[in-house]
Order: sequence, then C-alpha cells, then structure tokens
Amino acid sequence: MMAEDNSTKTNPAATETEAKAEVSATSAKTTKQRKRTVASGQLHIQATFNNTIVVFTDKSGAVLVSGSAGANGFRGSKKGTAYAAQIATEKAAEVAKTSFGMSSVDVFVKGVGLGRDSAIRAVSAFGISINSIKDVTPIQHGGVRRKGERKP
Repeated sequence: MMAEDNSTKTNPAATETEAKAEVSATSAKTTKQRKRTVASGQLHIQATFNNTIVVFTDKSGAVLVSGSAGANGFRGSKKGTAYAAQIATEKAAEVAKTSFGMSSVDVFVKGVGLGRDSAIRAVSAFGISINSIKDVTPIQHGGVRRKGERKP
C-alpha cells in the first residue's frame, strides 16, 4: 500500500511539470513576433576606399537590415571594389524585400569609395524603386579662424 501511495504522489508532480512545459510551449507559439511591413524606407550607403556598408532603415531611421562587403566574404583590398558593394547590396535588398516588404527607398550616399554607383544600381535592378538620391558626404571647410597674436 505504501508503494502505491508514493507512486501516486510522484505522478501528479510529474504531470504538473509536463503541464507547465506544455503551457510554456504553447505560449511561445502564440507570442511569436509579428512580421513588420515597411513599404517605404531609407537606404544608407557608406562607401569608403576599404569597404562598403549598406543599411536599410524605416522612415524614422530604425535599422531593419544591414550588410557590408566584408560580411559577404570579401577580404582585403577586394572589399573596396564595386562588385563587392553590388553583392552586399543585393543580399541586403533581398532580405529587406522578402522580410519587410520594402518597395521604395530614399537613398543617402556617404563617402567617396568605388561602391557608390554600383550599390544604387543593384537596388534598382532588384526591383526596389528609388524615390530620391542625396549625397551626405561631409565636406571639411578648414575650421574656424585662428585667434590673432596679442597686441601690446
């Protein structure tokens, strides 16, 4: 009789933990993230001599997808080429279009690298329409005027 009592006491405890596991599994399924749809956004291209970085954002500037030539397997001096920028842009554009439904972008280009034009061409060839292109490369102006020598 004692053995039966112990077995009945352990079974409800086991079923409790199993029930908790089932509840947590079902709650994980029901609370999965909803896909966010961003029809139009921004594309920021930073083209340096050594690399090209491409970032797709929404209108407020929150990052959705980013990619770079270095992240796509290009190493050394090959990262700064126009072909590497094209590949990086195509892969990021594919994720932006399939995951977020992006159909149009405003392009902001920064830098003087070789990947400027090829990144823009890759986006338009991928089927994302370009609303505007703006160059936001910072230009130095020589700074402020130095303070003159003190007169006696």
